[in-house]
Amino acid sequence: MSSPGRLLEILTNKGAVLPEWKDAVASVDRKLFVPDTIEVDDRPLSRGERPERWLTVVYGDLPLVTQINDGRDLGEDAYRLPTSSSSMPSLMLEMLQLLDVHEGHRVMDAGAGTGYNLAWLAHRLGSGDVFGIDVDPAIVGQAIKNLASAGYSPHVVCGDAEKGYPDGAPYDRWLATFTVPEIPYAWVEQTPAGRIVAPWGGSYHSYSFAVLDVRDGVAEGRFSGYPAFMRSRTNRPPRGYLHDFLHHQDDAVRSTTTVSPRDLEAEYEAKFFIGLGLRDAWSLLVEANDGSDEATLWVLADDRKSWASVDYVPGHDTFTVEQYGPRRLWDEVEAGYRKWEALGRPDRDRAGLTVTRDGQRVWLDTPDNTIT
Repeated sequence: MSSPGRLLEILTNKGAVLPEWKDAVASVDRKLFVPDTIEVDDRPLSRGERPERWLTVVYGDLPLVTQINDGRDLGEDAYRLPTSSSSMPSLMLEMLQLLDVHEGHRVMDAGAGTGYNLAWLAHRLGSGDVFGIDVDPAIVGQAIKNLASAGYSPHVVCGDAEKGYPDGAPYDRWLATFTVPEIPYAWVEQTPAGRIVAPWGGSYHSYSFAVLDVRDGVAEGRFSGYPAFMRSRTNRPPRGYLHDFLHHQDDAVRSTTTVSPRDLEAEYEAKFFIGLGLRDAWSLLVEANDGSDEATLWVLADDRKSWASVDYVPGHDTFTVEQYGPRRLWDEVEAGYRKWEALGRPDRDRAGLTVTRDGQRVWLDTPDNTIT
């Protein structure tokens, strides 16, 4: 069976359905918000060619990529960057639980996407109290059509979501469905006595929800979850194939480290704290394809000027490092790791975020203990 009822069953079995959102999940047909061609697990899937499989994934608890490379055809050999999607329904419910929506609330969904989340909100709150904004006019137009086909008409506009939409303010709740390295103060101003939930982080680690309550011009709260969302288009760093970031490999400086790159890549708590200082570089663990369990961890600067690699070999206590460019990226990673150790290897849930007109700061345990 492939239907909204099947999706509700899956989410119920996983313990993901919140009672207050059960009727929205059952009533809003996800099929109306998904194009005929999508990507699942990095592979295209056509409704016309495989209709049963298409329906199965649409009514499954899966993220569905609905746009690649901002909708531009860059050729067959181009790097395929996902730029819009229908989020995993259980993750949507996690976000809505964090948002703590109640009847009568006025809600902004920044990053309208397909409109599916907007439809859930409109089903529960009524279209008049639901707003959406997206930077891509094609996405906005399609979301409006999708919503209309499902019987909903929230206010969806085209614009820079990081600047917000003051014409609809004030909002009681602000939800972002794209990752930001900093919480725009416009969101704080437009949600003056409410709550903001947004995927947050820089290039090195962006797997956190910032859950902030706003009072007297200040947004403050803690981090939750491990979401994976696309970056905001207005400040999105370039991505590409590994070879796009590598150059001057013969000129690399060699050294060693005692920090295991494989262990580090699996240590989300450490990566969160490292990422507070390393905002503009990302990591990629590449497994050897010979069954050796060897791997190379690459650290790549967003500006493509610097890179580092660390080779993992099982059974070894030291690992070979190579670095090139004006920055020593592995040194920055290791310095962040040692700082995390010096703090007592804290879990991320001890950290919090404060956003004021002057910017944002991260603290540990209490707001007066700023760490970055």
